[in-house]
Amino acid sequence: MTHRLEESADAVVLAPATEAAASVIWLHGLGADGHDFVPIVPELGLPASPAIRFIFPHAPVRPVTLNMGMRMRAWYDIKTLTAEGRADEEGIRASVALTERYIAAERATGVASERIVLAGFSQGGAIALHAGLRHAEPLAGIIGLSTYLPLQGTLAGELSEANRATPILMCHGIYDPVLPAQLGAMAREWLRGLGYAVEWHEYPMQHQVCLPEIQVIGRWLRDRCASG
Repeated sequence: MTHRLEESADAVVLAPATEAAASVIWLHGLGADGHDFVPIVPELGLPASPAIRFIFPHAPVRPVTLNMGMRMRAWYDIKTLTAEGRADEEGIRASVALTERYIAAERATGVASERIVLAGFSQGGAIALHAGLRHAEPLAGIIGLSTYLPLQGTLAGELSEANRATPILMCHGIYDPVLPAQLGAMAREWLRGLGYAVEWHEYPMQHQVCLPEIQVIGRWLRDRCASG
């Protein structure tokens, strides 16, 4: 699949050569930016059809308590590595609202909600899960890489019935020192307990991605975007 690179102050976009029939909104991790996952798109092995537009938003720049208050791109603040310290509800909900605006923008181009995938790594994966499970229209799928489920205590009362059957792909490194694989596994079991279909893969790696994982993501996207 051939894409044209488009950049703005808010995001990096890989636009297909023909009109997009599906979209992937991909959120980066803490301290990175929208360029972070652009290089893996050619490695996904996606066919030319259906044409998929990739949107890689930049998170807002904000002080991060865990990093001595340094300002960096972050979807929400992290005070400590405990569950409570990661629960910046105000920041999470603000980034979910931003993600909703990206979904609305894709809808405005004519891409149906059932053809939109939310994806993210680490912090970005937490936002993708939080936003996707609560989105009012059905999505094509949700991808959470090396991540966890934030504010899960509110999920049961806020989840959207429209996305009860939405497929979820989760991948995690078993040696992850930043977000231990146990956190991802706990999120998986929580979601499965609520009836969600979660496909889970783990790899002998740390807080990163690897080629076998990218190949799984490519296969998964082909299935989701083909069936829409």
